Amino acid sequence: MSFLLRLTSPLSGRQVGTDRFGTVYYESRAKQAIYNRTRRWAIFAKGTDPTVVPPEWHAWLHHTVSEPLSETKRYPWQLDHQPNLTGTAHAYRPAGHDYVGGTRRVTGGDYEAWTPGS
Repeated sequence: MSFLLRLTSPLSGRQVGTDRFGTVYYESRAKQAIYNRTRRWAIFAKGTDPTVVPPEWHAWLHHTVSEPLSETKRYPWQLDHQPNLTGTAHAYRPAGHDYVGGTRRVTGGDYEAWTPGS
């Protein structure tokens, strides 16, 4: 996040709230003429990865709901929000992937690998 955005956000918008990860959410004071609605944005606590925005705040950012949803109403079956793990050591890798050992399950025997010149 740029220093200028952090500096001007409290001046050009009002702070709506903060999520459990420390991300602060703002809404512009005036409506945009072209969309006839306010602009909404977030200042992330760590880095600039937008996948850390929880679903409750994502709905508010994209104007799906008019007010932010409650983060405290949680059901026992709900898991904590996780950011996108692609490219990290915790990314999903199916059986047969090179990082998991590289051995895939045996096929029906009808597969022949292509070799150049044959």
